[in-house]
Amino acid sequence: MQSSAELINRIRGNIKKVIVGKDDVIDLLLISLICSGHVLIEDIPGMGKTTIASALAASLGCSFKRIQFTPDVLPSDITGFNMFNIKTGEQEFHQGLVMNQIILADEINRTSPKTQSALLEVMQENQVTIDGKTYPAPRPFMVLATQNPVEMAGTYPLPESQLDRFLMCISIGYPTFDEEVQILARHRMRSAAKTLSPVAFAEDVVRMQQELENIRCSDDVLRYIINITKSTRTMQGVKIGISPRGSISLMLASKGCAMIEGRSFVIPDDVQRMAFPVLCHRLILQGRLRQQTDAKSIIANILRTTPVPAAR
Repeated sequence: MQSSAELINRIRGNIKKVIVGKDDVIDLLLISLICSGHVLIEDIPGMGKTTIASALAASLGCSFKRIQFTPDVLPSDITGFNMFNIKTGEQEFHQGLVMNQIILADEINRTSPKTQSALLEVMQENQVTIDGKTYPAPRPFMVLATQNPVEMAGTYPLPESQLDRFLMCISIGYPTFDEEVQILARHRMRSAAKTLSPVAFAEDVVRMQQELENIRCSDDVLRYIINITKSTRTMQGVKIGISPRGSISLMLASKGCAMIEGRSFVIPDDVQRMAFPVLCHRLILQGRLRQQTDAKSIIANILRTTPVPAAR
């Protein structure tokens, strides 16, 4: 049986066969996977959002479904529906696209808010409820959603309740000059588009998720996390601060960060590293403050001014 460290390295190496650079983005995806979390990848078209999400899914021997979100996608397409069977005289459940282990929700903000909300229950509770009956989602379960900036035509902003269900919101960003040279070289050769083979399977992922419970987070670090999130709730100009769910998410992500670094305990550096991808998308600013600054700058200022617990 491979150790978690070996599995993480194998998955990371497999993804890097098709992704040039972006080690930090790959690590954030792996941390979210370990934490049983969901990820929103936000960037302009052509930056590799779908490619990196598909590469993670292809590296795992799990059931996978890509859902291309468009305005005509219905909630029942996502969650499933009951249909009356004339032969048996009973209602039959037809499962929706979401009943797979890895879901790529491509361009999630191109569908209506009603359809977006169909994901709320399954992302939080790992189940769907149809006509009063509950159906569990498979394990592991992870939603990898991509979205283009809301300023672009034909997009709908995700509601706050939907954003809060994502453990992280990340951006890929432009490649460096040398990285873009490698990208072009790979696409010049047909062999660069080989399909990835799985290097880990569902039971491996579940085992890593269970091992997360063994990562220690001291009381001092817990207080540090709360001090960071609590600061957002009283700040002038902040419409919605970080909720207790956000505090829990930051703790889990910090434990996942420690795990991929090969440690059995969380340090303040883990919290600081995870604060931006975990907290920024949960912070809702009022209009006037939004014109002057952004969530990333606010979180950076809070990190600078919040006392860091001493190492013991």
